[in-house]
Amino acid sequence: MTHLVAIRHSIFAQIVLWAIFTAAEITFGLWLLTDSTIQRTNRQALERTVDLDVAGMVDIFASGGAEELSKRIEDRLSLQQRNGNTAHYLLADAEGRRIAGDIPDWPALRPANGNDAEIRLEDGRKASARTAQLGPGLRLLVAHEHHDLDVLLRQVALAFLSGGILAVLAVALGGWMAARRLAGRIEKINAAFRQPGDSALEELFLDTGGRDEIDELTTHSANTLVRLKRLAAANRETTDHVAHEMRTPLMHLDNRLVKALAATPDTETAARIADARTEIRGIIRMLESLLDIAASEARRGDRHGLAPVNLSVVASRLGELYADSAEETGRALKLDIEPGVVIEGEEMALTRLITNLLDNAFKFVPAGGTVWLVLRKGPRLVVSDDGPGVPEEQRETIFEKFSRGERSAGPEGAGLGLALCRAIAERHHLEIMLVPTNKGACFSVAPEAKR
Repeated sequence: MTHLVAIRHSIFAQIVLWAIFTAAEITFGLWLLTDSTIQRTNRQALERTVDLDVAGMVDIFASGGAEELSKRIEDRLSLQQRNGNTAHYLLADAEGRRIAGDIPDWPALRPANGNDAEIRLEDGRKASARTAQLGPGLRLLVAHEHHDLDVLLRQVALAFLSGGILAVLAVALGGWMAARRLAGRIEKINAAFRQPGDSALEELFLDTGGRDEIDELTTHSANTLVRLKRLAAANRETTDHVAHEMRTPLMHLDNRLVKALAATPDTETAARIADARTEIRGIIRMLESLLDIAASEARRGDRHGLAPVNLSVVASRLGELYADSAEETGRALKLDIEPGVVIEGEEMALTRLITNLLDNAFKFVPAGGTVWLVLRKGPRLVVSDDGPGVPEEQRETIFEKFSRGERSAGPEGAGLGLALCRAIAERHHLEIMLVPTNKGACFSVAPEAKR
């Protein structure tokens, strides 16, 4: 079913279907044109034959009179029985009574010269007729049956049907081969954008030897991806360097404070040094979180480095760890984890996602409260609590950087935990949402909705 949906949405498949439909439509149109041309040509030829026959009869009458004309009509009728001709005649008086010929009665036609019409014979067959007024009391009707074109028209229709089928098959085969080749070339570009690794870029550069529009697009795409990789690498190198340059002096300062704390007997000074150390460690954690957020956002959609992760095992292990510490603080953690939930991802990042959500829940749940950790296949991860919940005015910005909640009874962080959760979720093609509840807060992590 997925393959059929992909074919239906492929522009190349649509082009092939359009070409097949066009070929079939052209073949059908040519058959209609040929069919109408054959019938029109036959009708015109029949009319000319009738005109010539009438002209011949008029000449006979002019040279030999009515008696000679009657003999000639009877001779022609006797001969056509042997050669299968389809001519019919009626020589009648002024009242329409038959003098000679095989048509019994004068049809509903005026006897004026050149009156053309289509009549029906006694056996029901159609004939093209023409009248001639030979004199005040003498009139002539010449009729020729329509030729039986059904066999010829069926043969023409069969020829067009066979040719049309062959044409459609040829168009379908040629279009499918061309579309498959083009789709393969486009797929290389899409693959390079989905996972811009060295092998994918090498494939792009190898496929840029032609001079058509797709080759030009491939060249531009390859060059763009190379530039983006260089920019991303330079950005990572710069941020790592900046982080190192900031982390190192902060760690040195923390070590000095440790030494000062060990040498300071003054209680007030020792408390202030301990607060300073707490602030330094907070700055380091904030710096590391910002770097993790930037790294996750930069690698969003990049499948490189992902591997199967048993999320059930990770969640169970973390749940056991948090359950023990929660019990010590008077809180409860309830687990509902479905086994066998596997996802393509980075285990450390997914671990960080779950721990951040649990840390956030326990930070805002007072003593005696409960936190729930639920995991279902999909995957769908839910972390909820029965704490004070998220204020209405903060729900729109809760996943933004440096957004701090106002419901915590304990110390606040830098406001980067949920922002990092969102960055990690997006890196794994997941979406994190704050689900409305009657009490407490409920965070849900599930696959991104298709748009």
